[in-house]
Amino acid sequence: KGCNRNFNSSIAVSVTGIAGPDGGSDVKPVGLVYIAFMIKDKIFVKENRFGGDRDAIRERTFKMAFDTLIKELREI
Repeated sequence: KGCNRNFNSSIAVSVTGIAGPDGGSDVKPVGLVYIAFMIKDKIFVKENRFGGDRDAIRERTFKMAFDTLIKELREI
């Protein structure tokens, strides 16, 4: 919401998670990634669990965010 408000935009994407190789725990393992979207007034969050090393997790995160954004924009 802050991004949309501060930049007067109708779309925002936010990512948080643990790409590794360190920082994981039983509750929040390496590969746990949340991607949040705000498109106009619609807000939704996708929880993901990606495998692989840090680079693979980051690449999969980007791909998931981009693919989801494209899908949602096509439905507008």
